[in-house]
Amino acid sequence: MTDEYRVAIKPSAWQRSRTVGEWVNREGARRGFASKALAREWARACSGHGVHLWVQDAPDREGRPIDGYLVGGARGTDRAADGARQQSLAERTDNPG
Repeated sequence: MTDEYRVAIKPSAWQRSRTVGEWVNREGARRGFASKALAREWARACSGHGVHLWVQDAPDREGRPIDGYLVGGARGTDRAADGARQQSLAERTDNPG
């Protein structure tokens, strides 16, 4: 087993960050780091200008040769302000209660 922290780069990350997209095109959708802290630092460096990237641990039960995922999205932002609002079950089913 290696001490390397292995990250799978999800489409949500490379579609939001040009830097990550270029890296994936050159090197592929996985990247190894000496530590999780360095993976998080790369995520922060590739974020900005409305782009939010972060490293999320992979569940142990997956049995994949990765330790985490680089993902992108609306984490830490006000999604309602972006027009994205989750409907309640009552709204989706026309059930008032």
